[in-house]
Amino acid sequence: MNDSSVTSFLLLGLSENPTIQIILFVLFFFIYLVTVIGNIILITACIYDPKLHTPMYFFLCNLSFIDICYSSVIAPNLLVQLLVGRKISVSECATQMYTYLLFACAECVLLAVMSYDRYVAISFPLRYTTIMRRSVCITMVVCCWINGNLMAFMGVFATLRLPYCGHNVINHFFCESTALVKIACGNTFVAETVIFIGGIIVLLFPSIFILFTYVSIINTIMAIRSSEGRLRTFSTCGSHLVVVIIFYGTAISIYLTPKSVNQNKMFSVFYTMTPPMLNPMIYSLRNKDVMRVLQKSTTVCPCH
Repeated sequence: MNDSSVTSFLLLGLSENPTIQIILFVLFFFIYLVTVIGNIILITACIYDPKLHTPMYFFLCNLSFIDICYSSVIAPNLLVQLLVGRKISVSECATQMYTYLLFACAECVLLAVMSYDRYVAISFPLRYTTIMRRSVCITMVVCCWINGNLMAFMGVFATLRLPYCGHNVINHFFCESTALVKIACGNTFVAETVIFIGGIIVLLFPSIFILFTYVSIINTIMAIRSSEGRLRTFSTCGSHLVVVIIFYGTAISIYLTPKSVNQNKMFSVFYTMTPPMLNPMIYSLRNKDVMRVLQKSTTVCPCH
């Protein structure tokens, strides 16, 4: 942070009303608890049953792991803010921004990979195991993490190299890049351009790709003669689509459209807290294989 007199930032959080802060604390503590427990259960179920050792569940385990890490970057700090306020050092801010962008960008690409997996499974069922072989799946996941690291480095470097001349109050509940850019006292054109381009790469391109895959999936589904088969396929893909709409819709509204910080702050709640909580619920409660494993694990006697 060249030419900067700022050594720490003050996060305003979501509300300054003590009553509302207590309500939000209880709400977000519950959301975080459900997120962590739900995703751990889902990962455990996928590892426990050999029948779930397929590409779809491999990607799902990675999604659950990302969601746990993603939530843990944001939620604990938010809970501390709601109780005692939060002043964060520059190094802590950089660390939070980097890890948040790492997991968020990795998830953006992983959701696109999962849509491709569903497209291959539905459109080319006989060639599915050949196309989505283990080496291909691992390569796809590694590419998600590489993309996340590159985007995170670009975002942190572009944002924290800006000068912050004494004004250190961030009107947000975590060190989010667009909120930091707004309090910089220098020329922010380069940083805003980097953030916008990054948004196109990890948000717009994957969402367009997902749209095309689902158009192809719907065309394939409509060709299925059995109404029961169409319903079952729609149910499988519908859960993924719900998460995609929530995650990409709110994130695109922040990074690719001009909004006020206050609106960005509220929208950020939806894509940082909601999808990680909903993912295990949607994928497990609407999935017969996962439910079968969970029911089996609860009925088996420990003494056996």
